[in-house]
Amino acid sequence: MNVRDDSERVLLEGANWKELRFYQKSEALYQMTFVFCDRFLPKHGDRTVDQMVQAARSGKQNIIEGSEDGKTSTEMELKLLNVARSSIHELREDFKDYLLSRKLSLWDKRHPRYENMHNFTKAHNRLGDYEPYFARWTDEEMANIGYTMCCQIDVMMNGYLATLEDRFRKEGGMKERMYRVRTGYRAEQDRKMQEMETIIKWQAERIKELEAELAKRK
Repeated sequence: MNVRDDSERVLLEGANWKELRFYQKSEALYQMTFVFCDRFLPKHGDRTVDQMVQAARSGKQNIIEGSEDGKTSTEMELKLLNVARSSIHELREDFKDYLLSRKLSLWDKRHPRYENMHNFTKAHNRLGDYEPYFARWTDEEMANIGYTMCCQIDVMMNGYLATLEDRFRKEGGMKERMYRVRTGYRAEQDRKMQEMETIIKWQAERIKELEAELAKRK
């Protein structure tokens, strides 16, 4: 049984988006953003609610779509993941604006709670790690955690995008892979044909030798 190598593949294997750490964190971020808006922003008359929830959802959903489309198009995956990054950037600024407009603290490295918060969010990605705190955190705590999660997702996605871009430079897109598969198939068929012609030629020569021996015996 012949095993096809990567050069013979048209469809890429693609990442399992459920196992991507930045997807897991983006899912937790989306759910937290929804609760944050429900707890701390007006139910009506404030467009910020829709903007924040939609930005969080766009970040999560475009990671899923990008990973799925990556099976056929690295170029499309790159585009959709960059859309996801842009949405996360927008959400990060919304959390920052919330804090600054209400004279709350944006925790930086000098803040006494920054290190514990940073270590917690860096070590935890899944929704279940955050959900028990949704009803307990203050708006300042939740906004700072949301802001920090946005920053961490961006860093993780940057590394992943760099890997995809490197693969795209080396392997090209779907058209290039299809071309390699077609030319590889033709080359393999040509090789088999040459082998067959060699065998046929050898068999023809062998038949002549046998016929000559048979003629001598007669």
